[in-house]
Amino acid sequence: MSQTADTQWLDALKWDKDGLIPAIAQDEKTGKVVMFAWMNRESLAMTIDMGRAVYWSRSRQKLWPKGEESGHVQKLKSLRVDCDKDVVLMSIEQIGGIACHTGRESCFYFELQADNDTMNWQAVEPVLKNPDEIYK
Repeated sequence: MSQTADTQWLDALKWDKDGLIPAIAQDEKTGKVVMFAWMNRESLAMTIDMGRAVYWSRSRQKLWPKGEESGHVQKLKSLRVDCDKDVVLMSIEQIGGIACHTGRESCFYFELQADNDTMNWQAVEPVLKNPDEIYK
């Protein structure tokens, strides 16, 4: 029997009007947030069954197993939800050290910085691998 055959745990979550829930991926060793994406019931169940992150791509309207093109798979270590049960937090092992399609460790690489009297978003993390080399 599949670990997700009983759907009671899925029913307990608060899905949005489109049947989605926000999902945050956090590096298990450093605690660094590396990604935010969306999951639907099927992708969350697949994540548990496969032991790796599977998201729902809103732009492509399809399941998106993280790393299917890049090889940068996110191995699931633990899964939590917040007190309202409307946000998923995954502790993951990021294979290859790159979570972002820009070739960075994290999708959260812009930081708001003051430059004289102007506030600007500045990239503060390096590209670890050229995206053209990742997505051929």
